[in-house]
Amino acid sequence: LARALDKNPALSKDYPGFIVNRVLIPMINEAIYAYYEGIASIEDIDKAMKLGTNQPMGPFVLADFIGLDTVLAIQNVLYEGFKDSKYRPCPLLVKMVEAGYLGRKSGKGFYDYTKK
Repeated sequence: LARALDKNPALSKDYPGFIVNRVLIPMINEAIYAYYEGIASIEDIDKAMKLGTNQPMGPFVLADFIGLDTVLAIQNVLYEGFKDSKYRPCPLLVKMVEAGYLGRKSGKGFYDYTKK
């Protein structure tokens, strides 16, 4: 069906997060932990990951684009699904979502989108 719709599917077993979310969301969560633990600034982590992995954006810009509430929801699915502490959401992410900092859609997340 996917090929009939001119899509190129990637197959995986049925498990929490499938392929992309299982790899991407913990990477974003780890970036948040790195900032939370004072390892580097948001800007420097974004810069290092963008340049070091040849990605179009860093993990904080990407998290803001996805929506911090969505990132947290997926992280929680992974944590509950695998029962593994490596998927535990960073407390900073939880606090930001609880405070209404959801990224681009709310105007503020790790970056401020209210300024034009």
